[in-house]
Amino acid sequence: MANKQRSFWLTSNGLASIVMIGVASYFLLVEHRQHLFQWLPFLLLALCPLMHVFMHGGHGGHGGHKHRDTGESKDAEEEAYRRGVEEGKKQSDPQPRKENDHAR
Repeated sequence: MANKQRSFWLTSNGLASIVMIGVASYFLLVEHRQHLFQWLPFLLLALCPLMHVFMHGGHGGHGGHKHRDTGESKDAEEEAYRRGVEEGKKQSDPQPRKENDHAR
């Protein structure tokens, strides 16, 4: 039987942490609004590289996108791509042409 662990945020300590973060955020906004708004543009600019660094963790960084299984999965992806291109061409063409319509 697998032992499932609950998330930290669902425990009593986690819920207490959420409440404390909420209270601290409220008082920070109410009491120090001018100080926070003064630094807001710089915080937004600092967020850009931080998001870039941390958001690339999901796909292995900039080292290339190598397939683990280079056999059937790659062929299936190529076939799905080809089918998508063909369906897109069919949808964008208002009237499907017949083979004997070349004489127009």
